[in-house]
Order: sequence, then structure tokens, then C-alpha cells
Amino acid sequence: MKFTVDVLGVFLKVVIKINRATFAPLVVSALFIVLTSLLAHAARSAARRLVKDAFLRLLLEEAIAAAELCGCCFELIIVADNFGVATYAVFLFVLTCWWALSWGEATACPYTHLEDVIEGKCDIRAALLKTWAELGGGLLVFKYVQMYWALEISDTHKDRAYQECTADLQVPALYGAVVEGAATCLCRLASRALADLSPRFATAIDAFIGTSLVVAGVVARDAVLVYRYEDTAPDADLTISLLCKVHLGKAFDYSGGYFNPVLATSLKAGCAGHSLAEHAAVYWAGAGAGAVLALYLYRVPGVQRLLRGAGTATANGDSFWPDKED
Repeated sequence: MKFTVDVLGVFLKVVIKINRATFAPLVVSALFIVLTSLLAHAARSAARRLVKDAFLRLLLEEAIAAAELCGCCFELIIVADNFGVATYAVFLFVLTCWWALSWGEATACPYTHLEDVIEGKCDIRAALLKTWAELGGGLLVFKYVQMYWALEISDTHKDRAYQECTADLQVPALYGAVVEGAATCLCRLASRALADLSPRFATAIDAFIGTSLVVAGVVARDAVLVYRYEDTAPDADLTISLLCKVHLGKAFDYSGGYFNPVLATSLKAGCAGHSLAEHAAVYWAGAGAGAVLALYLYRVPGVQRLLRGAGTATANGDSFWPDKED
């Protein structure tokens, strides 16, 4: 406890000094994310050292990972709102790489346990206990975030601690569930393919894909795909003209693009704009269905050939792709 208090005290002194000297609220957000990651790393190391029971240790690691994920993502909302999508994407990419390298067996994502149940890797009881641990970590961390925001060290945190939140769901729950499910399916297909191919930079590639799916809709929000077809043959009895416009970014505005039930619940459950039943349908049922669909799709030979290529050679750890020689 004394260690935690000392770390927080030093952190606040550094942040206040930097903020007063340079008026850099982005630095404040970055330091908060670093602090959150360091505290989670310390808690994870303590759990691995002190807890002897393997399953109980994994439950603690799931709770810590979920708290770290949600705590950092609360601050990433501040980054995205004030410094743009590009800055947000850089932060998210770096964090995703860090999480992949530091979490160990923890995933902080309930649908991975559902996949394990289907594949016979764990039973339903273990999957439910892991999910409850993740929910607990994801929900409790808001008090920590709220305490920091209430200090209002930076202008970007002003009035955020007790501000009413609004839901990101802008369409009927069924449409939102389809969006969350489809994006989750793509993400899980990519992760499975990378796990089998084992390229040298698999962690970075997986992080890039996940980050791209999250920010793609924001980047393409104002983009419009226009297709025009005209049949003006001189001997034709009827002239045909067709114009089609598709707003590329609108689908990603439907649900917010969380692709993780615990993250969505921590950040948006109980917010004005949707009921808890709609929230569960979109972010839990939708994402879970997408993960299960990816599991079965990946077993289809044609899908595997598409994602992995024609070769199924043993992975070569020194090459970027497993079927390439150094």
C-alpha cells in the first residue's frame, strides 16, 4: 500500500510540474496510461509470485488485464476526443503490442473462453469464472479513473469525472449486433491465421489489424464510394444510367466498434441511449456470435487457403513468413 501511495504521489508531482511548464495535456494522458500499465504490471507480478494455485492465479491475471485494458481505454477516449484519430491509433497500437507481450495467458475478453469451451480446452464453469473476473476488473477500475479525472490536472479532464455518458449505439440493436459480430469475426479470423502462420512480427501484425478495424470507420467517416454506369449505345432502344453512392464510414458509426464485451460494458453499460438488454444483445451476443462464426469459418478449407495461402509448411521462426527461407 505504501509503495502504491508513493508511486501515485511522485506521479502527480511530475504530471503537475510538466503540465504547468509546457501545458501539454497529451503528456498528462500518456503518463496516466503509463502509470496504469505499470501498476497492472506490478499487480500481475505479485499475483504470479504469491498465488500458488494456477487457476486462481489466472483469475487474478484476467481481472488485472481487464482493469488495465479498460483503464487505459477510458483515457484513450480523452486522447481521441482532443488529439485526433491518428494519435489515438498510435497509442492503441503500442498498447495492444504491450498487452500481447505482458498478459501471458490472460485475454480480458470473454468470447475467447467461449471458443475454448467449444474446442474442448476448458469447461463452462472455468469460462464463467474467468468472465466474472474480467467483469469485476473492468467495472471496478472506473473508480480509479474517476479519482484521477476529478483532480482535473489537465483541461481535457475538466468535468469528465462525473459527466453523464451517452451510448454509441445509433441504430436498432439487431443492426448493431451484426456490425460488432462481423468485425469481431474478421479480427478473430486474422488472429487465428497469424497464430498458425507464426510470422516474425505476428504480435505487431495482429495489433495493426485490430487497431485498423477500430479506427477504419472514423478514418473513412466522410468517404463516399461512387459508382456510375451508363449504357448509351447509339442503336439501343433504351438508355440506362445508374448512380450508386455508399457512405463507407457509416457502418462503423452504428455501435462504436468495441469488439470486446468487457470493454464495452465497462465504458458504456448504463449510459443513456440504450437499455441493458440492448447492450447485452449488441456487445455480448453480437461479439460472441462473431467469434463463434470465425471459429467454424476457419475450419473451412477454402477459408484457410485464402487466409494462409496454398502452403502449409512448418513455421520458420527466423523468416517473416513460415514458408520462406532466410
